[in-house]
Amino acid sequence: MATIILADDGSPYDGNSIQQGPLGGAETAFVKLAEALAEIGNEVTVFNNCKNSVLVNNVLWKNLKSKKPLTCDLFIANRAHSVISLIPKAKKRVFWIHNPANYLIKWRYLSRLWWWKPIIIFSSNFQAKSYPDWAPASRRVRIPYGISHEFLSTPKLTSPPKPKAIFTSSPLRSLDWLLDIWSTKIYPKVPNAELHLFSSPKTYGDFGRKKKVAMNDVLKKAYSLKKFGVVVNDVLPKALLAKVLSGSRVLLYKGDLGETYCLALGESQACGVPAVIQNIGCVAERIIDKKTGFVAPNDEIFAKQAVKILNDDKLWRSMHNNAIKYQRSWTWLDAAKEFEKLIA
Repeated sequence: MATIILADDGSPYDGNSIQQGPLGGAETAFVKLAEALAEIGNEVTVFNNCKNSVLVNNVLWKNLKSKKPLTCDLFIANRAHSVISLIPKAKKRVFWIHNPANYLIKWRYLSRLWWWKPIIIFSSNFQAKSYPDWAPASRRVRIPYGISHEFLSTPKLTSPPKPKAIFTSSPLRSLDWLLDIWSTKIYPKVPNAELHLFSSPKTYGDFGRKKKVAMNDVLKKAYSLKKFGVVVNDVLPKALLAKVLSGSRVLLYKGDLGETYCLALGESQACGVPAVIQNIGCVAERIIDKKTGFVAPNDEIFAKQAVKILNDDKLWRSMHNNAIKYQRSWTWLDAAKEFEKLIA
């Protein structure tokens, strides 16, 4: 049994937060990794901004101000420069980042990275390429996010769903663009279709509160498009979201340069939902082009491919079956085992 400590200096949350409501992608990944590391037999403690100490799924959550040990077998510092040095005598030190790595090219990061030289963990090839060759790290390792069991256990469908498209990312990640494409190029060709949005500032903690006005402006536009089949839903905890995804026909998402894994795509693909995307950021790494979805080169083809999946039962069935077959092979237990290997 190894002693593993994880630390995060972001929004307050703990292991109960996933069941209590929506949680951002980076926070979800952090919880799931901690629990998977405990599940494979490690002693796992988390220090973050949680309000109270709590034991959830064999992970002990403590506030950052709590007393900390000097050492552990593996220390995983999560995204913030402030936690890199938190366990000064850790036997192995990892820095796990969730954004394009250009944000590290600042003195407050570089000074700590030069001094501590942690192993830096990237979740996609796109993200790894965003960190310059000259920048400090003892090693650079790519470990993709795992997919949670809720999405891996949805049933294979025997009949095609109704023409219901879905969007589950941030309102600021090209939702405004998608609403224009949907109302002008997709819905007129499939007038019985619906576009269901599960998108809200509530998912994103402090960032969501800071960007609430901008996010709500996009959602106001969505509400105004009800006559075009646009349906705005409240965001859901993971177990309920998996059920909704499973009954959806296609996920539509342009992509975003700030995205470095895209759980929205990973989760929907595991549920067997085909996707139409553009080759922006990391999202093309999440689907198998022409097998589990389409990578569209431009807006016109994006719309045409969306219409095709919404209308063509044979195409949908092939992509649904391929997504179930090929996109369920990487779990949080797999990711945890890769982190555990770093101890050696």
